[in-house]
Amino acid sequence: MTARSPALSLEQLRLEVDAGQLDTVLLALVDMQGRLQGKRFHAPYFLSDVVGHGSEGCNYLLAVDVEMNTVDGYAMSSWERGYGDFAMVPDLATLRRVPWQPGTAMLLADLAWSDGAEVVASPRQILRRQLERLAGHGLSAYAGTELEFVLYRDSYEDAWRRGYRELTPANLYNVDYSLLGTARVEPLLRRIRTEMAGAGLLPESAKGECNLGQHEIAFRYADALTCADNHVVYKNGAKEIAAQEGMAITFMAKPNQREGNSCHIHFSLRDVDGSSAMLGDGPAHLSETGQQVLAGLLATMRDFSLLFAPNVNSYKRYQPGSFAPTALRWGTDNRTCALRLVGHGPGMRVENRVPGADVNPYLAIAALVAGAVHGIEAGLELAPECTGNAYGDEAASRVPATLRDALGLWEAAPLARAAFGDEVVAHYANQARVELAAFDAAVTDWEMFRGFERL
Repeated sequence: MTARSPALSLEQLRLEVDAGQLDTVLLALVDMQGRLQGKRFHAPYFLSDVVGHGSEGCNYLLAVDVEMNTVDGYAMSSWERGYGDFAMVPDLATLRRVPWQPGTAMLLADLAWSDGAEVVASPRQILRRQLERLAGHGLSAYAGTELEFVLYRDSYEDAWRRGYRELTPANLYNVDYSLLGTARVEPLLRRIRTEMAGAGLLPESAKGECNLGQHEIAFRYADALTCADNHVVYKNGAKEIAAQEGMAITFMAKPNQREGNSCHIHFSLRDVDGSSAMLGDGPAHLSETGQQVLAGLLATMRDFSLLFAPNVNSYKRYQPGSFAPTALRWGTDNRTCALRLVGHGPGMRVENRVPGADVNPYLAIAALVAGAVHGIEAGLELAPECTGNAYGDEAASRVPATLRDALGLWEAAPLARAAFGDEVVAHYANQARVELAAFDAAVTDWEMFRGFERL
């Protein structure tokens, strides 16, 4: 894997702490839902006691639901096991300033048990292991994630109190590519772009999208692990910045009946000399490796869909004609396909259009790497590309329709167990079962409006 330089060096941190410019350091782990959890440290204490030894966190952080409820079914963390700690081991390559919080720096942590063994179900470690498998073939992975969000002029607290009803979107009409429409919220978009740059990310652009108040801010691609790290820093930071402005951003996959929030993942492989492993003389200018990679992604997409679409709400994006894919086909610059081949020359890459903005980037990119490795190791042959409307391709395999379908595929897939191991398969299967049980027990607004009087 490519060596990475931190946005803020440890020596710079020491100097700025001594000068009184930085006083707080956040140490964050990434949970199953792709959220940042952790602690705020007084900076001198972090430098004297934490940087060399790490810190502790309750292991239930990888065994709770989205509302932080302790739930049954996890082998690594339970009442029977006493809900002990794991170690949060600082990754100094992720050290950066947090411009939207005064005097603050942050870094991410890997997770280890008290005996030094890695926490196998940690999303960051799952991605690391897949990248190690890929490195065994002399290849490295690069990725870029494109997160869409819907912006509301209501605060998070007001939205909560109103039951998320009758919120005011930042734009009242479709502003896809509209410079006039995006100008209405440019102060917030600009603040997010510039402050993410201050945190070490490389912003590229911002644009409007189709849903009311929907926007996207794009960042430059990076090696796969850095991309996932940047993704979670941006997602958390964008919410914090919006909250400071009295507004609210949602990254739900499908927040309403209009277009959902996608997270298109651009993915490519490089050889040891840094050249593209995807580019060649085959169909659509793909190399033999590139063809095997795309074939592997298609072959594993259904089995690994739990990692691309982890929530009940995720599957409501997949509607014909919605720009969210339903058919597992590939095509050159074809937005109706699950896999869209884009770019030219060394910039050739595949865009996976399946994930929504609720995705955990570590798990989704790990699934892409695992699919690529499978295609290479099995020498898979790539099916012909789709040159028309993939939504109407009745012969194509389909994205699973529900989380329940995805769970069944994940648990039954020999490929999932071979790539990720039994522990990871069981851990994330339990996460899906927990979400399904909560959803099955809920009485929804749809049921109330449909049945309160008329049934």
